[in-house]
Amino acid sequence: LAVNMVMSFRVSDLQMLLGFVGRSKSGLKHELVTRALQLVQFDCSPEVFKKIKELYETRYAKKSSEVAQPQPQQHRSPEALSIHSSYDRGSTVARTSISTTNIDYPALYGKYLNGLGRLPPKVAKPEVRLVKLPFYTTLDELLKPTELVPQNNEKLQESPCIFALTPRQVELIRNSRELQPGVKSVQVVLRICYTDTSSPQEDQYPPNIAVKVNHSYCSVPGYYPSNKPGVEPKRPCRPINLTHLMYLSAATNRITVTWGNYGKSYSVGLYLVRQMTSAELLQRLKTIGIKHPELCKALVKEKLRLDPDSEIATTGVRVSLICPLVKMRLSVPCRAETCAHLQCFDAVFYLQMNEKKPTWMCPVCDKPAPYDQLIIDGLLSKILTECEDADEIEYLVDGSWCPIRAEKERSCSPQCPILVLGSSDVNGLLPTPNGNGENGKATADVVDLTLDSSSSEEEEEEDEEDDDDDEGPQPKRRCSYEKGLVSAC
Repeated sequence: LAVNMVMSFRVSDLQMLLGFVGRSKSGLKHELVTRALQLVQFDCSPEVFKKIKELYETRYAKKSSEVAQPQPQQHRSPEALSIHSSYDRGSTVARTSISTTNIDYPALYGKYLNGLGRLPPKVAKPEVRLVKLPFYTTLDELLKPTELVPQNNEKLQESPCIFALTPRQVELIRNSRELQPGVKSVQVVLRICYTDTSSPQEDQYPPNIAVKVNHSYCSVPGYYPSNKPGVEPKRPCRPINLTHLMYLSAATNRITVTWGNYGKSYSVGLYLVRQMTSAELLQRLKTIGIKHPELCKALVKEKLRLDPDSEIATTGVRVSLICPLVKMRLSVPCRAETCAHLQCFDAVFYLQMNEKKPTWMCPVCDKPAPYDQLIIDGLLSKILTECEDADEIEYLVDGSWCPIRAEKERSCSPQCPILVLGSSDVNGLLPTPNGNGENGKATADVVDLTLDSSSSEEEEEEDEEDDDDDEGPQPKRRCSYEKGLVSAC
């Protein structure tokens, strides 16, 4: 019934119907008809059907008045005049004299849904697509991405959307587990993006966005604080969870999106999704994302293969066993297939960080590393179990590896060789007062290298002159070093 009514509409009727639900009114007639039929197919709520019926009755009353106009003996009723005038003024709610209280909407929906196969084929037209999000698995598409069309020249616009959940969808939400108190894993989410059909679009909020579900406003993610001076804070554009404000029954839900009209075109879509956790994504990655050690070994050989155009031959490449994200030893070595390096990061922490703030950028090369491109390095996983006493390894040309252990620091400590001289009374030696060490052991004589040889000789001459003024000058005593002894440091 609703399909037949829509098929009989003129362009002005189609524009009024599409404008009532906030969809685009631009385009040729066949495009408007296709859009209206999609509306009837996916969002034929009682309010939408009532509007279709009102437009159809207004159209019929207008046609009747035009047919009756050449016959002077027939006069239009005041009711017909009021309907016609309200239609001409473009009123969004036309006045009718027919009551719609006895319409059986469930029965109507059943008749329409059973007759979907008789719909005319859809006109092939590019549609807005949204990128797939790793932490959200789409269960149902409640509203395809639909353009937000401004209704006037005001900067602040409102676009309504009406829909109802099926009993199966309500049951899925109610029976789903809680991720945290009050937050179900199965959710109804609103996604917004630019109206661009060239490629899948990232979530992007319009300015001054506000979302109202039934009679309450829904919280929208705020801005990330910026620590850098002069840098504007960024807003994380994520799916907006509407579940807690919806009627989990057959009742109709009304969503109103308030947005700023500043020239850019946006589209909105509604989806029933299941939100995943980082632990679930890690388990899935361990199931389907492990790369066999032999394949990883072949990749190492490929990286170290001799390049005839290069003047420098690479004999090995070092790989750290420490995660660059948290500076801890790797537990699940992971990297993207698109990355050119062999260095890995820890999948556990990488997924946890992207769960809180999704960037999906490789911490090694700072290039995109989306979830569907991640692999677990089977070779490095094996190395981590075999090499527990090193934090770094080196891959060799033949695909083998060897650990690189930290070298001990070299220092001039008491463990260094000590220069031992033959006699204890040689100039420049500093014997201990008791001749014994702390434990009663004899301590070796050491050379004080801080003394200058010339100054020590002068001091010795002065001492000899004071001791024996009567005697003549004594010959100077020199230190005779044994051959074969060298300085310790």
